[in-house]
Order: sequence, then structure tokens, then C-alpha cells
Amino acid sequence: MTASVTIRPCRSNECANILSLCKDAEATPSITDSTKELKRLVRENGDLFLVAEHDGQLVGTVIVGWDGCQGNIHRLAVLPEYRRQGIGKALIQEVEHHLSARGARRITILAEREHTVAISFWDSLEDIGYERDPRMVRYVKTR
Repeated sequence: MTASVTIRPCRSNECANILSLCKDAEATPSITDSTKELKRLVRENGDLFLVAEHDGQLVGTVIVGWDGCQGNIHRLAVLPEYRRQGIGKALIQEVEHHLSARGARRITILAEREHTVAISFWDSLEDIGYERDPRMVRYVKTR
């Protein structure tokens, strides 16, 4: 990972920038893509909404849901020019620490079958325990 990348919780005043980052990263838009919704996530689950920052610029983000038993990764986005530097993996590993502290025994991700960048990324995380669910494009890590 780029040495000067910092991973930290998202700040409320950064939510509009997160929407731009996700668009620039070609993440599939969601009905929850609004500054208001992201600010709510920062307030309610700040440790599960992380950003990667490089020289003052937001270059990646991960948003995770928590249902009391497992974590569900809803959005992982890294700007294209910062991909393949370990930033996505570092975001995932950091959020895993927060989920572990909550008692999570499993982490899941649903990836769009046609989103080849996402599929390749999640397939590359087999070394840290993510596996395809053979019934669908779903990644699960059991603890």
C-alpha cells in the first residue's frame, strides 16, 4: 500500500466528496446515495464507514452494515488511479478489526456479476479468507 495513505473514519463534512469518489470509481449507484444518508451512517456507525486518504485527497472508501451477527460490505470504492496498491485490501482489513470488536463471525459482500473489477478484487482476497459462494457471486469470511 502507498505509504502515505491513511485509513480513518469518514467525517460528516466529507459525505459529498464520498459521493463524487464513488462516481469517479464507477461504483454502481444506489438509492441510498445521498449526502443525508451518508451523514446518518457517519453518526450511527462511524467505525464502519471508513475512508482512505492520500495527501489530503480521499482516494477510497468502504461502507459496512452490521446486523448484530455479521458485517455486510455494501460499498467499496477506490479511485482507478489508486487501484492495485493495496488500498482496497487495507480498507477491508481495517473494517474487519472493527467488526471483530463487535463480535462478527462472518462478513459478506455481494458483487455484481458483470462488474469485473469488483469480481477480480474479491477473488484476490482468497488469501485472507474470502471465498465465492457457489450459488451466487457472494463473498463470505467466517470467523
